[in-house]
Amino acid sequence: MKKDFLDRGLLEHISKEINNLVEEVWGSVASVITTRVRMDAFLRLIPVRGVGSAFVVSSDGYLATNNHVVAEAESIELLVGGRSLEGRVVARSPSRDISLLKVMESGLKPLKLGNSDEIEVGELVLAIGSPLGLPGPNVSLGVVSAVGRTIEGEGFILEDLIQTDAAINPGNSGGPLLNMRGEVVGMTTAMIPYAQGIGFAIPINAIKRFMEMVSKHGRALRPWIGVITMPLNEHIARYLSLGVSEGLLIIRTIRESPAYLYGIREGDVIVEADGHEVRRISDLRRILEDSMEKGRIKLKVVRERRALELEVPVAIEEEY
Repeated sequence: MKKDFLDRGLLEHISKEINNLVEEVWGSVASVITTRVRMDAFLRLIPVRGVGSAFVVSSDGYLATNNHVVAEAESIELLVGGRSLEGRVVARSPSRDISLLKVMESGLKPLKLGNSDEIEVGELVLAIGSPLGLPGPNVSLGVVSAVGRTIEGEGFILEDLIQTDAAINPGNSGGPLLNMRGEVVGMTTAMIPYAQGIGFAIPINAIKRFMEMVSKHGRALRPWIGVITMPLNEHIARYLSLGVSEGLLIIRTIRESPAYLYGIREGDVIVEADGHEVRRISDLRRILEDSMEKGRIKLKVVRERRALELEVPVAIEEEY
């Protein structure tokens, strides 16, 4: 009896803490309503509406959302803090599925941005957004199911994703994924149509680096060498007899890319880049971004239990 009382008291405490957290962040999450003009079967121009979510990242009117939410929008309306504001895209990255929006409004309350490198599998998270176009924000609770996921769909590849069982539906895209400290650890995306019972989020560290790049260069740049990777662990290493248990396993090398032309092959394991150990996809991405000005990156790879050192040019694309 005493145990049941304690359990009920603990659950009530957790429930109240979640309620307080949601109330604290509620005014910083926006519903995104987009409009584009399309031609119907009778060659008439008709407005087509779309829905999504966004969240405030600075007090001077900047919000972050998924690129696919606003990719074809001709007008963007943001419902945030009980107000309707007109938004515009100031920078976008289709490869990262991130867009930065601006509204002519000051005094918005930004959410606290956490550190997605510290996420642990099993920790509780909240997804907040406007699912299925319903007035939001709405809240769903789940756990972090996995990290470092790579998802490929028709015309896109997203790397280093957080996987969660928190419900994420169309309309949630672009909303924040919060830890129990009220920090944003990811941006939810409902871009993966075949996901059933699982959702994905872009790590907040990728969004912070994107904003830093836009601040520094005035536009979104994408440094790349042409490899698709996944983090290595002991189970995969043992199964594939790789001889190394940490690093990034190359699961695909894009033909005619710098990596392909300079000898990187599928099955190689990247263990160092420019003298730094790489364990996560975010490690390699960060080092690539730091290597843009010099235009080359030195990689240490393991192939068939032999260590090789290769220097690969870094290609840079401007994203629109």
